[in-house]
Amino acid sequence: MAASTMLSTRSILDKKAGSKNGKSAGSKRPAQPPIKCPECDSLKTWKDGLRYTNLGPMQRYICRNCAYRFSDPDFQHAFNGSDMSEHVQNVLTKKLKRHADLPNPRQVCVALTEGAKNLAISGARQEKPMREGTKPDKADVKGKILEFTWKLKRDGYSNTTIEHYGKFLKSLLKKGADLMNPESVKDVIATQDQWGNNTKCLVVAAYHSFTSFNEIHWKPPKYKPTRKLPFIPLEKEIDALIVYCGKKTATRLQLLKETGMRIGEALKLKWIDVDLERKIITLNNPEKHGNPRAFKISDKLVAMLNRLPKNNDKLFGKTSVAIAVSNFYNQRKRAVAKLQNPRLLRITFHTLRHWKATMEYQKTRDILHVMKLLGHKNIQNTLIYTHLVSYETDDYHSATADNVQEARKLIESGFEYICTTNDIMLFRKRK
Repeated sequence: MAASTMLSTRSILDKKAGSKNGKSAGSKRPAQPPIKCPECDSLKTWKDGLRYTNLGPMQRYICRNCAYRFSDPDFQHAFNGSDMSEHVQNVLTKKLKRHADLPNPRQVCVALTEGAKNLAISGARQEKPMREGTKPDKADVKGKILEFTWKLKRDGYSNTTIEHYGKFLKSLLKKGADLMNPESVKDVIATQDQWGNNTKCLVVAAYHSFTSFNEIHWKPPKYKPTRKLPFIPLEKEIDALIVYCGKKTATRLQLLKETGMRIGEALKLKWIDVDLERKIITLNNPEKHGNPRAFKISDKLVAMLNRLPKNNDKLFGKTSVAIAVSNFYNQRKRAVAKLQNPRLLRITFHTLRHWKATMEYQKTRDILHVMKLLGHKNIQNTLIYTHLVSYETDDYHSATADNVQEARKLIESGFEYICTTNDIMLFRKRK
């Protein structure tokens, strides 16, 4: 229909009213009263587009109170109420752009021969049960994962645990698993040949917690973790890696090497926890419910800490574990290319914790001392360091001291006292 032949609803009504009152159609029309909703008698109505008919464009309205959509009632009366009746049908569309109060379910008019009916009030929208074999929407499942991680946060789980659980669940979803169907999850876990038993145990633990939250019954598969001896690098390899890393990453590595902290514990340290004069660092926020502890640090680490910027209350600013690990891996790759030593690729932040515990046990043969150093509450977690490979055949650096001051410096540098011969003290340190 040509635009010139279309008349708006109000212009038609003005002509009708003008012909009756003897006034011209061009005279100023008085303000119209608000349109009342024919369903709930509310005056909270909003114009919602036009409906084009053979009689001209018909103004449509939507009620902000009950979501009933209707046409201008005066339009039909102006044409002697041509026998048009309307029916409404709920459809899910996008939100209206200019009013946030309007609900998502909207209504469209459908011409029927029966009376109008408001389906918006007939009942709440019910989800149809899914047929067997169909998967739920990924957006809904991701929403459930978000609710689950928030529940872990409220229950006091650590941020690392929450991050890992969420990562494992999203990985299952990405690999095609239906998280609401335990059998589908079992199939996906079983087909992941690149996952070891330890990884599968962690995934099963994460999904088991997810099923408990969503009240899903399942029988967890039985994967037995395999405990391996940790990789223990040489001290010269660690020192070489520290040299080739940037200022912040090198300081983190030196801190972990001397204290045996976890990287998450190191990133939580604040400047008030560091006593640079007495060379002591206090850890008051241990992870995994460990014991708080204090560490004596070297002059080298003190100098490295003094080079860090102090524009934040934390030693390493607002750096997260993920960012710290990513930066370290990139710098480690460059160090491997320069030094041509692929063993460096096996060094991680946690490797330095294993190295520190192993060296302390080899030096003191005191498992309780190592347990206190690592902050363990269960000695079973510390006994693994007693089963590591013996280092009796390794090469050592040797040094001598003529007096107490020289001996003290050697001990602070990591040398171990062996014996005294001809008033000369002998020390050694593993290469």
